[in-house]
Amino acid sequence: MSSTLPGVRTRLTDLAEQAGVSTATVSRVLNGKPGVSAQARQAVITAMDLLGYERPDKLRPRSTGLVGLVVPELSNPVFPAYAQVIESVLTQRGYTPLLCAQQPGGTTEDQYVEILLDHDVAGIIFLSGLHADTHQPIDRYQSLRGRGLPIVLVNGSAPGIDAPTVAADDSVAIDLAMRHLLSLGHRRIGLAIGPERFVPAQRKRRAFAVALRERLGITDDTDHVVSTLFTVEGGATAAHELIDQGHTAIICGSDLMALGVIRAARQRGLRVPEDLSVVGFDDSVLIGFTDPPLTTVRQPVQAMGRAAVAALMSEIAGTPTSRNELLFHPELIVRGSTGSAPL
Repeated sequence: MSSTLPGVRTRLTDLAEQAGVSTATVSRVLNGKPGVSAQARQAVITAMDLLGYERPDKLRPRSTGLVGLVVPELSNPVFPAYAQVIESVLTQRGYTPLLCAQQPGGTTEDQYVEILLDHDVAGIIFLSGLHADTHQPIDRYQSLRGRGLPIVLVNGSAPGIDAPTVAADDSVAIDLAMRHLLSLGHRRIGLAIGPERFVPAQRKRRAFAVALRERLGITDDTDHVVSTLFTVEGGATAAHELIDQGHTAIICGSDLMALGVIRAARQRGLRVPEDLSVVGFDDSVLIGFTDPPLTTVRQPVQAMGRAAVAALMSEIAGTPTSRNELLFHPELIVRGSTGSAPL
């Protein structure tokens, strides 16, 4: 007798159509019958997840262990995007992810690590954590490695930490944005970034200085860079200063900063992109639906998230990966917030 639930006829049909297999194949997967390829079985399981059907107990992966994922916040949409990818891949690998999201005045990264150690995690992935802050000591990570715990660092490299590192190539990001704006005729281009103690901000500023010198002959970037916070408010603050300096285009260290720049421009009666072009960074969810849709440099979140998990799995398996930083090329996404330089 079949062990499927009431409404099985509709469910079998829905799952078969979603997975691209026959209803007979779906039935065999649901009932744990042999004779189904691994590819077809995974297609049915994926279809169940996509359509919101609860997996039968026999199809639920047994946890191989716990893995911690420490993120600095969830208010910036790029961090939940990373978390979703990493947690999904960990689950597929048989691990149970434990998300540790910080917030001002709440549990700190170090406190989360203690909690994760108490849960005997198999490893930890740190996303834009204290490892990316050059003002922070690295002994916390050296201590973890000293006790043999596998860790992976995402977006922020610190010499002396024995761990794989995955990052978006900030130099490429700035080069893409600069070339795009230069092609539109802009010559007064500013950079709005977060605190320069963070590795990604440092790298963006260095790349920006090189671009100013090589492409525009500007040897001093002092009047062209404003460092604030990676937030909407930070972007607005930077925008006022850069607009006062006569810039017609602004490259931002995050999409949230770019939204702040657009807000500040409108407060001053400027139009985007007619009077001011704006480029973001991240390509967060819904950014393409802003007004105007934001031109931005997309972080390869999917590829980087998968690479971080793959590196951690290798470390857990006892086959350490390269300690050379693995850099991923971002992609320029041109939308409506950039246009020709004003005459």
